[in-house]
Amino acid sequence: MTTPTPPALEVKNVSLSFKGVKAIADLSFQVEAREICALIGPNGAGKSSLLNILNGVYVPDSGEIIFEGEHFRRMEPLEAARRGIGRGFQNNALFSGMSVVDNVITGLSRHSRLTLVEEMFRLPRARHEERRFRERAHEVLHLFGLDRHAATIVGTLPYGVQKKVELARAIVAEPRMVLLDEPLAGMNAAEKQEIAAVIARLNRELHLTIVLIEHDIGIVLELAHHVVVLDYGRKLADGPPETIRDNPDVIAAYLGTERAEIAA
Repeated sequence: MTTPTPPALEVKNVSLSFKGVKAIADLSFQVEAREICALIGPNGAGKSSLLNILNGVYVPDSGEIIFEGEHFRRMEPLEAARRGIGRGFQNNALFSGMSVVDNVITGLSRHSRLTLVEEMFRLPRARHEERRFRERAHEVLHLFGLDRHAATIVGTLPYGVQKKVELARAIVAEPRMVLLDEPLAGMNAAEKQEIAAVIARLNRELHLTIVLIEHDIGIVLELAHHVVVLDYGRKLADGPPETIRDNPDVIAAYLGTERAEIAA
């Protein structure tokens, strides 16, 4: 008898408050390995707060996170990165005055094993690590079709290209799960389709488990295998895109009750 594969991620009864205001309330759901899970909901629904719990920035008031079978109340961000959780941010957290390749290399910095003395005096181990990190960064730039921009100062590039650099930095350390906070924000329709295709390819070819926040419902329905809908910190719905699309509670949360009745 085949043993079922455990979920990549389980969120169990997680709650989080800020000065008495509930950001997340008793939230539970699972993300299967190698799937794209979209978190959707109105602004203020608790989506970004949840990602911050998943990579150790926030500590939940209660509940736990289970990542690849291991139970955590909290993982420090450094520990999360070392355990295989990558993170992309809503607003490009890139170093605008640095080159594209150097920005991607920063995604490997948490995996450095150098001592301060080795770094300061560029001892042989430091030179070896720098060479290895640079080679890995160029591999990822090639995957994203960014080879020709490697030496370009990232702040001079178009926004859509910068978002690719942000994604490249998120996966350069070969995480098994990536958290993406509105990776399509601020893009036109063509740019959104291009980046969505990149995300789908990362999932398909690298077998990455991806948890992303996105407001474009059309893109979500095309891209995600699984959708979790949040509203004021509570789970409103949880399931495959086709069931979410026609859920009256979801329609009401996005359109308002009167318009939801019309849509129904």
